[in-house]
Amino acid sequence: MDLLAHLEAYVAVVDEANFSRAADRLGIAQPLLSRRIKTLEHHLGGQLFDRSRRQVTTTAFGLSLLPYAQDVLDGVQRLRRAAGAAQRSAARTVGVPADCDPAALARAIRTGAEHGITLAVRELPPRERAAGLDDGSLACALVRCEPENAPLRTPLGLAGAPPAPPDTPTPAGVPVHLEDLRPRRGSRAPRHARPVLTLPEDQLPATQDRLARTAARAGLPESLFRPAASTAQALAETLAGRTLLLCTEPFAARHGAVWAPLFDETLHRGYAVRAARGQAAVAPVPGWLSGALAASVGAVPHTPGAANPPEDPRARLAALG
Repeated sequence: MDLLAHLEAYVAVVDEANFSRAADRLGIAQPLLSRRIKTLEHHLGGQLFDRSRRQVTTTAFGLSLLPYAQDVLDGVQRLRRAAGAAQRSAARTVGVPADCDPAALARAIRTGAEHGITLAVRELPPRERAAGLDDGSLACALVRCEPENAPLRTPLGLAGAPPAPPDTPTPAGVPVHLEDLRPRRGSRAPRHARPVLTLPEDQLPATQDRLARTAARAGLPESLFRPAASTAQALAETLAGRTLLLCTEPFAARHGAVWAPLFDETLHRGYAVRAARGQAAVAPVPGWLSGALAASVGAVPHTPGAANPPEDPRARLAALG
């Protein structure tokens, strides 16, 4: 027996003194209401209503139990209100990369407040974001995917110290081919290409392997790409002109670095916005939050399996060695 539904029927009949009006109030059919009252009477062991008259009256037995029934229903209402308030006030933790745009995250937090949702942002490396979705410590997160199969793609490029030195082979904003990093003949630049530092977001084994293989095909040492110990160290080395930095355009712009995109899109970042395991079907990530998280990393929609742009002859020659 659904005790709450039966008690609601009981209290409604007492208030309305009429089965038809009580059924309308509850939004159920009168026969169902009558069955609930009879079931409750059988369960409690006494008659709640006197039906022998035209107007339904509550028996002495029914009146004696009425305060207890109302207490139960009032308690349920308080419980529901408390649960709703807890859901609205509980912070939903969102996992993001460390190089996100703070302004975009601020917009997400404000929009969440407008929807009655409190967002708590946590900067985490890629593997910790994936683990947080598995163990439920994160409500949702930006997770890394192979760029070819990702619904979101963030262009990566090389950032350097401003202004660009005279020996830089590619002007800012013009797509960079890795073979451009080889010093030109007669150039005053060092014989070896400047190292390229990678941020923690790109220090995944699969990403590092892909970068090393691409550099080798371009005739550059596999050690060209080096993991940075920290974001601060990477920026300091880059802005001092000692290294280049693999990063996104918004990140470079926020720190005053000159940036040019990588031509090879297979070296860009792939992302997906995902909810915690088991929660995606129950509470999928709202569209406004997905859009804000994508904007925070400079990601653009990408259709997996879509045709790639025509291959540049220089990239083809680099691939052939």
